Amino acid sequence: MDLRLAGRRALVTGAGKGIGRSIVKALHAAGARVVAVSRTQADLDSLVRECPGVETVCVDLADWEATEQALGGVGPVDLLVNNAAVACLQPFLEVTKEAYDMSFNVNLRAVIQVSQIVARGLIARGAPGVIVNVSSQASQRGLTNHSVYCSTKGALDILTKVMAVELGPHKIRVNAVNPTVVMTPMGQAAWSDPQKAKAMLDRIPLGRFAEVENVVDTILFLLSDRSSMTTGSTVPVDGGFLAT
Repeated sequence: MDLRLAGRRALVTGAGKGIGRSIVKALHAAGARVVAVSRTQADLDSLVRECPGVETVCVDLADWEATEQALGGVGPVDLLVNNAAVACLQPFLEVTKEAYDMSFNVNLRAVIQVSQIVARGLIARGAPGVIVNVSSQASQRGLTNHSVYCSTKGALDILTKVMAVELGPHKIRVNAVNPTVVMTPMGQAAWSDPQKAKAMLDRIPLGRFAEVENVVDTILFLLSDRSSMTTGSTVPVDGGFLAT
């Protein structure tokens, strides 16, 4: 299916590894012009070797001022994927200020900041656009040791809806994808314990965790005009987890 993304300029955060890197590669293959954002220069360098022509921006999105300086002049962007995230897993009674601040700064505040930059540019140009926020099934279920992570993703879901309401009149669509466990390096670190993984798999009707491609395909659909009547939605990619 031709999603007609060729020639459009897309910005992807958290582009160095995992889902974000795969999104960049898929957009590049579809003919989009991609700006890849990561805090790790080595990851960006290797990404450019794989996808010549991809623009890169190295910045820590937890730093508001640095982000403004790095992305304030990024230029016209048609498509935005807010994928950058951290998962600081701690029991509720041991949650630290540092873990809280880092998690909310990256998982929520950076989404607001980067989306503001992109949306203001779209409105100034009078151009339509699409934003996809990468959320999680953890936004809607309580998971042990995930109190801060679940909270950031729950906040991201409702932020997505408010953004859709406010930006819709400007022809900017905003949706979220909510994957189950995805076998990225972050997913492997969080779910490497077989007993813990079994407990989660037992709650997934399809009986398996998601592959990166499952998430990427859903994001590409939401970025495309094939989903032109979809905004304000949180789309599960979870094998039925949220149906149970």
